[in-house]
Amino acid sequence: MNTEAIWIFLTTQGVDFGLKVIGALIAWAVGRWLIGLAQRLVAKALERGKRMDPTLSHYLVSILGVLLNIVLILSILDMFGVRTTSFAVLLAGAGLAIGTAWGGLLTHFAAGVFLQVLRPYRVGDFVTVGGSITGTVKELGLFGTTLITPDNVITTVGNNKVLSDPIQNFSQLPFRRVDVTAKIANGVDPVQAIALLKEAVSRIANVSTEQPPDVEILQFTPEGPLLAVRPYTHTDHYWQVYFDTHKAIVSTFGTAGYPTPETPLVHRTVAPPATA
Repeated sequence: MNTEAIWIFLTTQGVDFGLKVIGALIAWAVGRWLIGLAQRLVAKALERGKRMDPTLSHYLVSILGVLLNIVLILSILDMFGVRTTSFAVLLAGAGLAIGTAWGGLLTHFAAGVFLQVLRPYRVGDFVTVGGSITGTVKELGLFGTTLITPDNVITTVGNNKVLSDPIQNFSQLPFRRVDVTAKIANGVDPVQAIALLKEAVSRIANVSTEQPPDVEILQFTPEGPLLAVRPYTHTDHYWQVYFDTHKAIVSTFGTAGYPTPETPLVHRTVAPPATA
């Protein structure tokens, strides 16, 4: 190590370089704060407009943040003498490597633009995307869609993955079906049981009045007929109706005095012992 060269650098340019580093750190901190402030102000302005869709407004705020961060980085590089033209030449020289590294992100970005145009879901919708990720849409960002899953976990799925796989939106239609089953014992009149369940399920809060509940015989089992109990409700009330339907089944069958289905005993013939 050439200590003399290091000493010459420190005595001649060390103070100037140190001041640039301090200035860059201050500029980064102040710039990031200003960028956050600008994003919050723009977001509030878009919210006050009331005509702007929340999904699109969040997307625009994200784009603004990315552009301002690029400007901030270029400004800090300029403080160290790295001019914009030099930076552009550097990027052009490493274009192949950068294109390969950023190819995936650019794909997600392009998919995000298509999602904004096609609008298969909006912020607040309950969806299944990416093959198996189910949750409420929190944000459609530049490169990924952020969901809050039913167990309260924030999950981000790449926009290209979202666009490539089937998208299920449970919020676009006014109601969805709740699937529950109930088994009655052999000897119980299934027609009477169906009528009692239809009446009980119809009284459950938030059950749709446009589409009456479906209660029909689903299949026959050794214990007795298995009934399909299917009320309809908006997705916001799905689990409330799901659990209340189970309670209604227990209460209705208990009030009617229906016996609990029991598995029939299987009689097996035992062969007599072999004689010598």
